[in-house]
Amino acid sequence: MISSVSNAQVKNIIQLNQKTKARREQGLFVAEGRKMFLEAPGEWVSKVYVSESLSGDRELMERAEAFPHELVADNVFRQMCDTQTPQGILTVLRKPSYTMMDIFKGDNPLVMILEDLQDPGNAGTILRTGEGAGVSGVLLTKTCVDVTNPKVIRSTMGSIYRMPFLYVENVVSLRRELQKLTIRTFAAHLKGQNSYDKEDYTGGTAFLIGNEGKGLTEEAARAADCLIRIPMCGKVESLNAAMAAGILMYEAARQRR
Repeated sequence: MISSVSNAQVKNIIQLNQKTKARREQGLFVAEGRKMFLEAPGEWVSKVYVSESLSGDRELMERAEAFPHELVADNVFRQMCDTQTPQGILTVLRKPSYTMMDIFKGDNPLVMILEDLQDPGNAGTILRTGEGAGVSGVLLTKTCVDVTNPKVIRSTMGSIYRMPFLYVENVVSLRRELQKLTIRTFAAHLKGQNSYDKEDYTGGTAFLIGNEGKGLTEEAARAADCLIRIPMCGKVESLNAAMAAGILMYEAARQRR
């Protein structure tokens, strides 16, 4: 049993939680909680850490024993976690590797393209909502938040295991690739001529979602095939990025029924 915060494994888990560089260099990330452990693909699991107080949970321990695992004293386990109220189990996972073919799978893929999205909650919610709406995959520019950030992982509620994602240089560099694949790109924009529900999303479709504060860059907006708008009442000019993405994804899902 690990009983000291000076243990090298404990220190490494803390680094993985806190540092993008550590996650990138090791190709690992951390997921906390029972649901995240039970849903994790077996081939992704590198190691499992269980708090001493949870060691009597037979269902959990039976699965944990299928992998390299350690018991951890409760006071030490709390130090390893990114949450205020740890659930007693922490999984270290190998970061998956996806290709463009994984993202654009199927006859008429539906893809989200995120430009410079910074909020972990927004990114995680978009992945989770995307799974529910039948999205094929998510592309993120290199300036976006790290998808393996613990806050993103929690916000996905397990969808990180099932939603392919890939980082790209920028939106403009994708344009030729999307045209080759006959993917039509739509950007929610204040200058959009048509309401979002007046366009056709039944073919290959990609939605562009921009930074929470600044929106899409002008270059990205110009790269889109079509600018659309989400009608607003009152003095509201724009919606939360995840909310806007959800509206667009579910309109596409409605049209594809």
